[in-house]
Amino acid sequence: MHVPMVPPGSVRADGSGAAESTDRVVICNPVSGSEDHLEQVHGLAADGGWKLRVTEAEGDAREYAREAAESGTELVAAAGGDGTVNEVVDGFVDSGVEDWPTLLIVPAGTGNNTASNLGIESIGEAFSLAESGRRRRLDLGRANDRAFLNSCIGGLTAEASLETDSESKRRFGVLAYVLKTIETATNYDGAPLRVTLENADVATSVVWEGDVALAFIGNCRRFGRRQAQAHAEDGLLEVTLVENASMPSMVGATALDHLFDLDADGIVRHRVPRVTIESLHDEPITYSLDGEVLAAEELDLETLPGAISVVVGDDYESNPDAEGAGL
Repeated sequence: MHVPMVPPGSVRADGSGAAESTDRVVICNPVSGSEDHLEQVHGLAADGGWKLRVTEAEGDAREYAREAAESGTELVAAAGGDGTVNEVVDGFVDSGVEDWPTLLIVPAGTGNNTASNLGIESIGEAFSLAESGRRRRLDLGRANDRAFLNSCIGGLTAEASLETDSESKRRFGVLAYVLKTIETATNYDGAPLRVTLENADVATSVVWEGDVALAFIGNCRRFGRRQAQAHAEDGLLEVTLVENASMPSMVGATALDHLFDLDADGIVRHRVPRVTIESLHDEPITYSLDGEVLAAEELDLETLPGAISVVVGDDYESNPDAEGAGL
């Protein structure tokens, strides 16, 4: 295991201890991904005058982000995977302050889906964008009392994510999730759910019931489309439900993407501001919020339009559905 050269806790990027607030804080998870990114983050943070905070345990990123928001920090970087980003966003929410720091995502984890959907592909690019990148106000998703920036996933893939161990993620990266999903699919019976999709006009709301293999609720991410980035500035959640009866033809990841692209039978899609998902067998359903696990019998989801300022990359489309976007 790689031993970080920077001690955990709160330090300046030049290595000296520091307790005072600063305009720039980078919160780094040293054991996310392949665990070899801390030295690079440390060097780039030092060059940019950042205060570096290195996490030791689950919840540290949330606490450091809360403290940064309360102290009026202008820019906070989350260096890690999707789970680290989720903790940082939760910390902003927990702070209770009205004006949150701007968020910069530094892709340094096994899953960097959120960063990719925002057009950020490398650690070096992220720090460069801190100087020159665009800042956009993006929607934020809320699931019960938890926030999510990218997506909320229920069912098969959430179960597989929960069962994927750290060693597999370190050795195989994203492939570890794919392999575990395929393995889990052979024995997954689906989840009986009632899904209420609420439009702004309550009279047009939709109630759907059935056995679901996968439930995807995307904010920055959409599922099974050639354009993976969702419209994160429209005040809507992208909901995709995959009926359990469709699973035999979707064991392979390639088949799954192909089926989604065709809008085949067994795929339900809606774009709405609010969703309620209820378990019909009185047992909690496992969800993954940006990689963080949540279990609930009933999940109330909504979008918070323009809630968070985020640094985005050059390839980020403010409206990915516009004619010519993504070309």
